[in-house]
Amino acid sequence: MISRIKRLFGIAGLLSLGVAPPALAGECPALLNHSFANLLDGKPMPLCQYQGKVILVVNTASYCGFTSQYDGLEKLYARLKDKGLVVLGFPSNDFGDQEPGNSKEIADFCRLTYGVQFPMVAKSTVKGKEANPFYLQLAQITDSRPRWNFHKYLINRDATQVVAFGSMTRPDSKALLAKIDEFLK
Repeated sequence: MISRIKRLFGIAGLLSLGVAPPALAGECPALLNHSFANLLDGKPMPLCQYQGKVILVVNTASYCGFTSQYDGLEKLYARLKDKGLVVLGFPSNDFGDQEPGNSKEIADFCRLTYGVQFPMVAKSTVKGKEANPFYLQLAQITDSRPRWNFHKYLINRDATQVVAFGSMTRPDSKALLAKIDEFLK
């Protein structure tokens, strides 16, 4: 009981100084402390389930010039998921109304057209002040906001580093693959 009180006061002290306390073993990193509806079934999908993984977050759209990146994202996920990579799709209609469908339409398109198996959340907003809180955090950390569909954020295993890659960065780009390899080690 006393150690718990000391811990709470220690955390309060760190927070009052604007310093985030270190995550305790098994605790979800603050960056991943978000939950979204799963695209396939609408059930809650807490991002904490991916703690300890390298996460590639991508805002997606079905009718975009970059939509073919789904193929590369799925290949990347299939190749590296057993090593700890998770590709996490965030369908969004924020850019050019290129994701007008509902969850079932988006899920069917991704599965039937590109064989997508990586996890995806239900459609949400990823730009501006109305962006979902996770995307607001990612943009603030990297000082890089999505300017179009298929903008990418790569998060390291302990969620202490985030690197942004623009829409033009393909899933097989050398720069992205090098950073993924670094984060997987």
